[in-house]
Amino acid sequence: MTRLKTDYEIGKIPHSEHPMPQAHRETGCFLNGKWDFYKLDKNGERSFEGKILVPFSPETLNSGVAEGFTLGVDEKLVYTRKIELSEDLRLGITRLHFGAVDSECEVFVNGQKVGAHCGGFTAFFFDIQDFLKEGENEIKVVCADKALYNGGARGKQNKNRGGIWYTPQSGIWQTVWMESMPVQYIETPKILPDASTKTVKIVGERDEEREIVVYDRGKEILREKYCKEITLSYDFELWSPEHPKLYDFEITNGAGDKLWSYFGVRSFGKARDKNGKMRLTLNGKPYFFNGVLDQGYWSDGMLTYPSDEAAYKELKMLKSMGFNTVRKHIKIEPMRWYYHCDRLGLIVWQDFVNGGGDYKFKHIAAFPFLGAKHRDDDYRYFAREDERGRAEFAQMVDETLAQLYNCTCIGVWVPFNEGWGQFDSAQWTEYIRGKDSSRIIDSVSGWHDQGVGKTELKSLQTYSTPLRVPKDSRAVVLSEFGGYSMKIDGHVFDEEKEFGYKKFKTQESLVAALRKLYLKKLKPLIEKGLCGCIYTQVSDVEEEINGLITYDRKVIKVPIEEMAKINAEIKAAADKIE
Repeated sequence: MTRLKTDYEIGKIPHSEHPMPQAHRETGCFLNGKWDFYKLDKNGERSFEGKILVPFSPETLNSGVAEGFTLGVDEKLVYTRKIELSEDLRLGITRLHFGAVDSECEVFVNGQKVGAHCGGFTAFFFDIQDFLKEGENEIKVVCADKALYNGGARGKQNKNRGGIWYTPQSGIWQTVWMESMPVQYIETPKILPDASTKTVKIVGERDEEREIVVYDRGKEILREKYCKEITLSYDFELWSPEHPKLYDFEITNGAGDKLWSYFGVRSFGKARDKNGKMRLTLNGKPYFFNGVLDQGYWSDGMLTYPSDEAAYKELKMLKSMGFNTVRKHIKIEPMRWYYHCDRLGLIVWQDFVNGGGDYKFKHIAAFPFLGAKHRDDDYRYFAREDERGRAEFAQMVDETLAQLYNCTCIGVWVPFNEGWGQFDSAQWTEYIRGKDSSRIIDSVSGWHDQGVGKTELKSLQTYSTPLRVPKDSRAVVLSEFGGYSMKIDGHVFDEEKEFGYKKFKTQESLVAALRKLYLKKLKPLIEKGLCGCIYTQVSDVEEEINGLITYDRKVIKVPIEEMAKINAEIKAAADKIE
């Protein structure tokens, strides 16, 4: 097996762009770069002592840690870094932010514990103002990774990697940064756009006077004073993949705090077409969601893409191929990734990250292929007996919704996939709808459909059986299909093993098969009621080689112009739906 390099520039400070375009201040500093690092075993013995390049996990090539690094269930990672703080980082409240740490950590400032977090995919912060001192300050992060063993959220990581399961990683894997603000600061507002009225409601938490200024391409178009909330009325242009219009805004208050953000005005929903078939809608009109599954794994950074530029380049490639949707699969990306989707015009179907015990093949694969489904309050059947693991999922649902709510691009929430850690999906669907009624919910993608919510989705995953649109009162989508693979020598993780649902030897045969799949098999289903499709997948991942591009991002296996032609025909068919 070979670790493959992308174009990451060794020696460069990675991910140095502001990590929160959705809510940012000027008063901050970014702590990515070289940290002191070591692994600590259960007896207190140190190993791998040296430097690590944050935010790359120690198992990755880009981290600079020695090859062959693994972390046992009883071992810990220790990161330390010293920093001198300028005056503008001690304005009254100073926060230390982490994009994500896998899977749990304790954080210390100058030897004092400031907090802990469990859940390896969501962002968190601690108020550290009272722990800081003049001059040099030390930050220490102590991490453990027990999600593979205790039912916590692990996504596609597996201690027995292979096939559709990937090498596990640990520790800090997203940006670490600090920001400071006055005690009377502006909290991140909740943004509620309404395409039908072309209005945007901005909702805060505190009842204090503040001012909002809205800009269109740098030109001021609105200036209003308000207290806790305000509804902005204007002839806003609507956001869509065909017209990804965004508006910048800034909020200021009397304490001198200033917060920048942006919004797009759009609405996702469902409605019946002229023939009575349920359709998904964008801005009140039928819209066909033509997307691709994105695992978000990179050969040299694993869960962490090598650079902001690399992430943007890949998303731009998908847009050039004619896709309008990306399904973010069992992972939460850095906030800049969603910003790029917002500005490029890519709708996101966002999976929640699941855990649980060891999944039984017959329960999550064999029986479902035979048409069997099982009630998901049977925790043992779905390896969800562990109460602590279920509690962590509940915590991460709230954290995910709060973290991503303001992302214009997100149109669909996907709580469960293929029965992995699935439990009580009917209740979770209602819970998520109660928290966010502005998006569509794919309650159960793939198997074990509980018939939840007749206004939600009938979500099918089809790799080997014929594509079809079953009779159902709900909108029907293909939430996964395709999975065609082609091996490119010199650009694979394992020369001996390869996983794919249908294998091809040449680019010509792969493209011909995709044309047949889309235009002969899928296209006729749009008229019959198909509302969306998600092709598997963007890139190869380890021995799973069914990507449109290789794992190292060096070879585009399906030419951009060929995929664009196919998707143009799909769009033409979808545009006829009224």
